[in-house]
Amino acid sequence: MARAALTAEELGAFRRRAVAAATKLFAERGYAGVTLRSLAKALGVSPMTPYRYFENKEALFAMVRTEALRRFADVQRDAMAEVDDPEEVLRMLGRAYVRFALDEPDAYHTIFDILQGQTGTYPELESEQARAFSYLHAAVTAAVDADLMQGEPLMRAHVLWAQVHGLVSLHLAGKLVMGCALDELISSVFERPEAA
Repeated sequence: MARAALTAEELGAFRRRAVAAATKLFAERGYAGVTLRSLAKALGVSPMTPYRYFENKEALFAMVRTEALRRFADVQRDAMAEVDDPEEVLRMLGRAYVRFALDEPDAYHTIFDILQGQTGTYPELESEQARAFSYLHAAVTAAVDADLMQGEPLMRAHVLWAQVHGLVSLHLAGKLVMGCALDELISSVFERPEAA
């Protein structure tokens, strides 16, 4: 007897549940340590159930990263909302970055720390990844336009991103133990250098 087709609601509900469980699994075990069968075990379903919802592990991981990036981008978008001062926007984005990493370390880890080359094309993942960076790029462009910083905006955005990411990663790894706290260091990233 043929299995009944899944409704859109059933598909969405299971995928949301699976993505939440898989985010934790990928963060704990890395890409190589997760299988669709291990996901089934974590969800308490039959070993073959995830195969009805995901083509393969790569598709599952792409969905996990897409959802994590969507939340990450939303946090940044919300941090910028109704803030007009370019300098304050940069500070708010820095705080939002840190808050997301501390509030959702598993999602943060799946976005930035797990190596896995995508062989397929995932337009939604690519779109959310671009959106996640777009807020910082726009804020840096506005700061350069307002003469609050110098340089090419795309390059400056990447440097600021690397600085904040490095500090957050050190904090999450328990390595910021040399007398400076994360909040203090993040604030210093966005301070304007004093005129000589």
